[in-house]
Amino acid sequence: MKKNIAIICGGDSSEWVISMKSAAGVYSFIDKEKYNCYVVIIRNGIWEAEVKGKKFPMDKNDFSFNYDGRKITFDCAYITIHGTPGEDGRLQGYFDLLSIPYTNCGVLASALTFNKFMCNQYVKNFGVKVKVAESILLRSGQVIANEQVIEKVGLPCFIKPNVGGSSFGVTKVKKEEEIRLAVEKAFSEGPEVIIEAFVDGMEVTCGCYKTSGKQLVFPVTEVVSKNEFFDFEAKYTASKVDEITPARISEDLTARIQQITSLIYDILGCKGIIRADYIISGPEIYLLEVNTTPGMTGTSFIPQQVKAAGLDIKLVMTDVIEDNIRFHSKINFC
Repeated sequence: MKKNIAIICGGDSSEWVISMKSAAGVYSFIDKEKYNCYVVIIRNGIWEAEVKGKKFPMDKNDFSFNYDGRKITFDCAYITIHGTPGEDGRLQGYFDLLSIPYTNCGVLASALTFNKFMCNQYVKNFGVKVKVAESILLRSGQVIANEQVIEKVGLPCFIKPNVGGSSFGVTKVKKEEEIRLAVEKAFSEGPEVIIEAFVDGMEVTCGCYKTSGKQLVFPVTEVVSKNEFFDFEAKYTASKVDEITPARISEDLTARIQQITSLIYDILGCKGIIRADYIISGPEIYLLEVNTTPGMTGTSFIPQQVKAAGLDIKLVMTDVIEDNIRFHSKINFC
């Protein structure tokens, strides 16, 4: 009998549009001969399953819905929400309470990686041979003098939301008089802002997943933005960026990045597919962030890396789903 898989998308952040595209990608990648796939859209407190263009309300008591006279329940959830409540651990806690398997990282790893500042500070204390840029964290209501920013991180610098993605609310600040407006812009996306020193170098990204029987670290992708930096336009407009897999770096440097990615996976206690982003500056590797809900459109980094590794994305998805169902069966929640 086919297992029912919920592909959960939408969310309450600016990234909901990207989430919908990722859901379409995940739906296309999953083996339909093994699984019945249902897209579940969460937006502004409304939870609905979509079947053949029609929407059906979800019962949040047990994460089910009624369709064609039948109650549809789920064997596993694949969360593709970028941002809250799917990337920050909230949905993961909900599924833990309901004892429903999901393919993503658990509550702690999700919440920690969603907070860029905390994640970077956490990882750097584990002896991983990776650097993090100097940074300042501002919470809602806090202010900082321009002089303090310049003294701590210098110019240029990046000012961005501390929780969020897809480069919403991000500004590359080059002049002192731009700082205040950049902070306001970042605060418009969330309650915390990170002010981060600019690191000049090559941007790369590396995906990874592990199961009980194996581990796979994907080839490294080089990111060459044609804009000022890898902003929203560059991320989602093919003509604005070159994404080169494998990256044009040495075998030794590739191996170092893959090893760091694997170590970070274990340190954070990840599961499912993750992606870590870096800047290579001279001999040093700087961690930018860890993404536990990476984009899964047809042109996203992970599908590119899976292809470059000579793997079948359909088999990778099956591997991840089945391993998390097995993982869940060994754990008793509540």
